[in-house]
Amino acid sequence: METKETKVIKRRRIFDEAFKREAVALVLKGEKSLPVIADELGVNHWALREWKRRFGPAAPENSKEALELELRALRRENEHLRTQRDILKKTLGILAEPGPNGSPS
Repeated sequence: METKETKVIKRRRIFDEAFKREAVALVLKGEKSLPVIADELGVNHWALREWKRRFGPAAPENSKEALELELRALRRENEHLRTQRDILKKTLGILAEPGPNGSPS
C-alpha cells in the first residue's frame, strides 16, 4: 500500500489596515489576552504583536504628539530643578558668608 504525500500550500492572507486596527483595539481593551484574541481572529499571535506595535498608542503617527507632550513635561521639570538649584546656591552662599567674628556661621 503506497501513500502519496500531498503538500498543503498555505496562502499568505493579507489583512487590511482597518482589520488590523480593530484587532489592536481588542487587545488594548484588555478583556482577553493577546494569544486568545489571535486564536479567535485566526491570526498568528506574533503578527498581532507586530500590529500592536505599529498601530497601538505609541505608533509612529502618534509619536510626534507623544514626544511633544514629553518635551513639555521635561521642560517644566527642568525649570523646576533650575529654580531649586538656584535656591540652594543662594542658601549655600548665605551660609558660607563670614559671621560677625570673622568665621563662617
